Amino acid sequence: MNWTQLNGGQAVTARLAASGLALLGLAMQAAAGDRALIDYVGFSPEFRYFAFEEFGIQDGSGFAYSNLYVVDLETDSWVVGTPVRMQAESEVTSLENIRAAVAEKAASHIEGFDIQVPVEIAALIGDGVPDTDARRLEFGAPAYWPGAVSGDYTLTLSSFETSATSPCAEWFGVEPLGYALSISDSGTERLIHRDGSLPRSRGCPTDYRIHSVVMPFQGTTLSNAVAIISVYPGGFEGPDRRFLAVPLGL
Repeated sequence: MNWTQLNGGQAVTARLAASGLALLGLAMQAAAGDRALIDYVGFSPEFRYFAFEEFGIQDGSGFAYSNLYVVDLETDSWVVGTPVRMQAESEVTSLENIRAAVAEKAASHIEGFDIQVPVEIAALIGDGVPDTDARRLEFGAPAYWPGAVSGDYTLTLSSFETSATSPCAEWFGVEPLGYALSISDSGTERLIHRDGSLPRSRGCPTDYRIHSVVMPFQGTTLSNAVAIISVYPGGFEGPDRRFLAVPLGL
């Protein structure tokens, strides 16, 4: 039975139900920060450089944005001239158009650093998996046979209060959090990263989660792996989500 076949009370009930769902959806959107998505651009042939894009709709304004990063994995730093950032000036400009504009603006960086090697996702904690401990992730380099891996590694993430360039206590009433990431291999643990004072670009983080581990296609050894960490800085309507790329081979 379609909508036009409903009669009297059934039609009214259906309209009320649809209105209720619409209002619930609006309420949920109004109470949430913006959760950026990620697109892996690729690696350079020698696996030194890695590029990715984070994009979404900004909370508060509703404007589309895109940020494209090129990371020097040897120095664990952004290359000069990146990230390439762009945000729409109104809701009229679509996310598709903003992403296309960033891709065009970043083309010289992608070409200059020869970013052409596809990305292989070795491990991923999906956003739709409920009640997941996203501070620990076991993984290995993908092998040929289904379910087979090379190596047995465990990433462990922790967070702690630290200082930041931004006045986080004044803005959000909480101290900013830094993170530490370590990796274990057959019982031997190695510290990958531990924050000091946070840079202004990090904002005022309230949480961190392990998102994924990626490797270059046909270069799948730990020395070429990159951990993607979700970071949640305070935003207009709640914690936003952005991404950090952490080389595991350092």
